[in-house]
Amino acid sequence: MYVLLHHVMGSLEGMQGAWSYVQGGMGALSDAIASSATTRGASIFTEKVNSEGRVTFLELTPQEWLPGAFVKRISQLDTQSPVTKINVAVDRLPNFLAAPSAPGDRPRAHHQCSIHLNCEDTLLLHQAFEDAKGGLPSQRGDGSALAFILYVVQQTCAVVLLSIAGVGQAWAVGPGPMIELCIPSSLDPTLAPPGCHVVSLFTQYTPYALAGGKVWTEQEKNAYADKVFDCIEAYAPGFKRSVLARDILTPQDLERIFGLPGGNIFHGAMSLDQLYFARPMPQHSDYRCPVQGLYLCGSGAHPGFT
Repeated sequence: MYVLLHHVMGSLEGMQGAWSYVQGGMGALSDAIASSATTRGASIFTEKVNSEGRVTFLELTPQEWLPGAFVKRISQLDTQSPVTKINVAVDRLPNFLAAPSAPGDRPRAHHQCSIHLNCEDTLLLHQAFEDAKGGLPSQRGDGSALAFILYVVQQTCAVVLLSIAGVGQAWAVGPGPMIELCIPSSLDPTLAPPGCHVVSLFTQYTPYALAGGKVWTEQEKNAYADKVFDCIEAYAPGFKRSVLARDILTPQDLERIFGLPGGNIFHGAMSLDQLYFARPMPQHSDYRCPVQGLYLCGSGAHPGFT
């Protein structure tokens, strides 16, 4: 919920609720930061352990250098994440029932925003969360209504709610996962061939470990992705037929590939006890730590997020 509020609070060039994409993809931002750092004499080491708070202080730093109370607090940090990321390549722009595409399959304003599906009702979010608490990917929902929320950069009011009349009644089982859908290629044509697009799906809630000792096999991952795509299909008929390829990243995948403990992209849960001046802990929210000359940066440090 904090992350949702964070989006609304944000601004870009004086425009409330507006956010931006990096031309060329997020890797271009990393390249820009690296270039700025190296021109100022910094050394960058790649293919190394992701040094967020727990890894930095519990694995990389000699424990005798750190006070016991500091180590205890760091070891208690919550790094769990309920997010599965799905990257999708499609051969056409998603065409939403509530807000169709422009003639010629051209994007409208909402295609260039952050679109949230299955979150118009707090009960749906609660049901999705309860599934994950029990070790199951979100799958329940009452199916009584569907809507999507758009973060519209052109409007002062950052949130617009559009309902899709009658769609919910078509579902035998209602929607489950909360889906945040972004189409960066609607603003940056360098990301996909002409007529095609890339769609980024940030989905919740999925447990790190499945119930009954099951593991995230390819079959389990694809079953969950199919559920997500079924949800999107109800809002944008034809979406499933447009899919060319997909890459499914569960919390375990995010941990294994990117070195994110628990699969948490924020290097720690965004809970009230781990935000702002309490990140990673109240006495060390100024990026300094008990080891002189060692600084912690990134999402795991104050103020959090990215």
